Amino acid sequence: MCKNIIILFLLGMLSFPTHAIGASSEKHPNIIYIYAHDMGKGLLSAYGQKHFTTPHIDALIHNGVSFDYAFGGSTSAYARASLFTGYHDLNKKKWRITKGGAYIREDTMHLRESESFVNSSSILLPENDLYLPQVFGKAGYVTAQIGLLGFGKTSSREQMARYGWDYYYGYLDHTRGEGYYPTFLFENGQAVMIEGNTRIDCGRGYPYETESEAVYKERWNMEGKKVYAPDLFINKAREFMREFKDKPFFLMYSTQLPAPISVPTAIDPETAQNEQLTPIEKEYASMVKILDNQVGMIMSELRDLGLEENTMIVFASDNGHHIYYLQKDRIVSPFRNMKTDEWFDGSYSKYYSDVAGDVFDGNRGLAGLKESNLNGGINIPLIFYWKGKLKNHISREVVSNYDFLPTVVDLLNVETETEKDGISLLPVLMKGRKLPKNRMVVVSSSEGPALIVNEGWKLRYYNKQTKYELYDIRKDPEEKYDVILRFPQKAEELKKILLEKCGGNIENGIIH
Repeated sequence: MCKNIIILFLLGMLSFPTHAIGASSEKHPNIIYIYAHDMGKGLLSAYGQKHFTTPHIDALIHNGVSFDYAFGGSTSAYARASLFTGYHDLNKKKWRITKGGAYIREDTMHLRESESFVNSSSILLPENDLYLPQVFGKAGYVTAQIGLLGFGKTSSREQMARYGWDYYYGYLDHTRGEGYYPTFLFENGQAVMIEGNTRIDCGRGYPYETESEAVYKERWNMEGKKVYAPDLFINKAREFMREFKDKPFFLMYSTQLPAPISVPTAIDPETAQNEQLTPIEKEYASMVKILDNQVGMIMSELRDLGLEENTMIVFASDNGHHIYYLQKDRIVSPFRNMKTDEWFDGSYSKYYSDVAGDVFDGNRGLAGLKESNLNGGINIPLIFYWKGKLKNHISREVVSNYDFLPTVVDLLNVETETEKDGISLLPVLMKGRKLPKNRMVVVSSSEGPALIVNEGWKLRYYNKQTKYELYDIRKDPEEKYDVILRFPQKAEELKKILLEKCGGNIENGIIH
């Protein structure tokens, strides 16, 4: 390994910023954004999960503001870029997604070479256009991101500084981030070696392979897998909260959990005795339980520090559900109807949990999975909790992940020079107000772009059959009934808008 790298073992000294920041106030609450990875709404017991419980996340739902029609990206990379910039992912001029795998090397000697490529292939916002952490910085906050860092599939240390993070710790490569036992992580400009982790692939294993005896053995082969990344991340987060308990802070907790599957020691006791689940399904359920327990740890830390009433918690996922527990005769890929043995074509025959064999119904009965522009691929859990400030209610307004940055601008009364694609959700959160019926959300996908209107219309382009589909998701959230022939005028109206969002070329809305 490179000798000039600072080596910090396990939970070494934190390199937190020391610059002076103004005192916290009720007008400027701390904000913690807990960002789950590939997590569909159906995995939460508050939303109907029957095989295990998620009491800590459920408590946020039962005591906060939750959104039925919240939309993220169709993939993690695009969702995160959209969240951090405040621009939808059809806005190609604002940012570019870099490829993953830049830091998959046997050591850290080639980091600068890899980062040079990342920097040369990215697009940065102009200096007067703010990234999310820069908005908080203008309001006097200390900012931190822990877990899957940056956005896109690979970021550099130069980019992390440019985005405005005061402190960061975690993976800069989301390909490495699919492994839970990293040989090194990045902490404020330094590559930090993790003693006992020796797997080049960070113990990534075979997350997309069908379960077999060989795959099972490799997943549980703990050679070179000593330190579990989620344990490092939650401890860093708690230490950050303690360090800045007297100052306003924004903590972006971008966890890997709950996917892919990598259980550190044992199956969660709640799922271990569930005879309806196979071993790999029990492991996946345990991953969700680990995430829920970490939410509980964060809430407990806030209470211990006396910060709960002055901290807004946001819980969300980057995109819709994805399957990491493939198993012969259970659920297989390419996905097909396990009752008729027919492949899903994504239009006339769509993926649904009950016929595909997903025992968890991760997408909560919706059509499609991650990477699709169907609701199951882009509808996400989104919950805001702020004790004593937000009244519990369920909002049915159509909102997006790129609304968060404008919401923060509004909440903190920050002056900005540029207009973002998102809008402030503060009136919805604080007063339960409704958004305009013509408010629209757009998203790209490997299948093509989609446009969702607050009154309920959804126009979907499906590139595999080069056609448009129209749904009324207020009446038909499962997207079972294409009504484009019944409402041709509405379809034409929305086609023009979607084409404009794509810069005049519908192909710009396709993720390749």
